[in-house]
Amino acid sequence: MSVQIAVIDDWQNVARDVVDWSVLESVGQVHFLHDYPADTAVMIERLQAFEVICVMRERTPFDAALLQGLPNLKLLVTGGMRNAAIDIPAAKALGIHLCGTDSYKQAAPELTWALIMASTRNLLAEANSVRAGHWQVGLGGDLYGKTLGILGLGSIGQKVAQFAQVFGMRVIAWSENLTPERATQAGVSWVSKEDLFKQADILTIHLVLSDRTRGLVDAEALGWMKPTARLVNTARGPIVDEQALVEALSRGRLAGAALDVYAEEPLPLDHPFRRLPNVLATPHVGYVSEQNYRQFYQQMIEDIQAWANNAPIRPLG
Repeated sequence: MSVQIAVIDDWQNVARDVVDWSVLESVGQVHFLHDYPADTAVMIERLQAFEVICVMRERTPFDAALLQGLPNLKLLVTGGMRNAAIDIPAAKALGIHLCGTDSYKQAAPELTWALIMASTRNLLAEANSVRAGHWQVGLGGDLYGKTLGILGLGSIGQKVAQFAQVFGMRVIAWSENLTPERATQAGVSWVSKEDLFKQADILTIHLVLSDRTRGLVDAEALGWMKPTARLVNTARGPIVDEQALVEALSRGRLAGAALDVYAEEPLPLDHPFRRLPNVLATPHVGYVSEQNYRQFYQQMIEDIQAWANNAPIRPLG
């Protein structure tokens, strides 16, 4: 068997070395492609020879048009067990197997707290001042005794809450599915959606993107927040109405935002988030950690081996 396998979307050029791909030599030949996503015709030209394609999260959209242009594709493997950029019904209709991987559960909570702390203490401006040959430029904020509002108390939200309790913060939470009993079990106080936004000194988002959550943080919700409050989003960009957030930040109705996710990624060069002084923006690195990448790529290899043995594992959808 000599299956042609493509590993794409490796923006950091680390996939080749983070795990041992040689174990797939008995299955086929692995190719590492480093071009950024392009239009459908170019992507079809690049990928049409491959029977197996490994993708990193949601960097390249695999819509019906692209999938239909890849008649040799038999297996599509993604990092994680969700990928909104893949048209799963179209893939299944074409007989393409879909597999995912587990995720390292600490990466996103750790980045969330890195952003909370850096934004609160104004670390970007202070560090840039030192680099420019200057010294202190402002006053940092504080966390002890403040209120952290968590929008979505799933596995990530609960880990974020545990960090907050160590910092001596009051923790409140809301989501459409959250009950007061479940909040109490996590050591968190349940509040209404409006109270979550009104009371939070820092509001952090940990929801899955769906039709129900898209645009959930809209102009009205942002208007409930204190002008001294900060918004943190390491979940998905479209949960927040970006134009409403830009407006609030530009007019000083919010103290700041720390963002790792955006409606369009990579973030357009002319986007206000790249230049607003009260925005700390990172390039969707919540899952980009050494441990997470090892797990993603190692399990992609396992998925390919299992498929080659006619016993697929970790199916999507």
